[in-house]
Amino acid sequence: MTLKIAVSKGRVYEDFLSLLKSSGYRFKDEKTRKLVIKDLDNSINLIIVKAIDVPLYVNNAFADLGIVGKDIIDEFDDLFYELLNLEIGVCDLCIASMKNSKIKEMDYLKIATKYPKQANEYLKFKKLNGEVIKLNGSVELGPLINISDCILDIVETGNTLKENGLEVNEHFKKIYSKVIANKVSYKTKTDIITEFINKIS
Repeated sequence: MTLKIAVSKGRVYEDFLSLLKSSGYRFKDEKTRKLVIKDLDNSINLIIVKAIDVPLYVNNAFADLGIVGKDIIDEFDDLFYELLNLEIGVCDLCIASMKNSKIKEMDYLKIATKYPKQANEYLKFKKLNGEVIKLNGSVELGPLINISDCILDIVETGNTLKENGLEVNEHFKKIYSKVIANKVSYKTKTDIITEFINKIS
């Protein structure tokens, strides 16, 4: 029986592939542009997709498991199981604004973000009134052209922020990649999923 695993493309995929190889899985053509990659024993099929699509593949049973960041997971209602925290794809979800801005003094905060659910959580946590503006890309534009007072976004190196005159005001949460599972798959493939989790842990 083969496990179908949807993996977030880019750095998470590369780090996860290294983890698989160090756990004993063998691949012939991992350095390819193929979107579905099988190990040599055909025990796992990796389906490489955009991060935002990983929960959709898992929820709709197109994949048994998914590998994706907690930033994406927390934008979805809990329709899947979160099985394992992986030490890959580590970064921070931060509030950032233009240098010398006074957002800490504001009672009403406009936040531009790809993560509206978590931005609303931030406002609630801070007991602030505000508005969340969902942008699908280049959220740094929010403060630059006065769409928003600040942004809530993933920060790895901080170089993009610096190049656009922004700085981190606050670290909201630490982000890791996790293994998520389709609830039906977890019941019907319990043994091989458990074996897989134990192998990569």
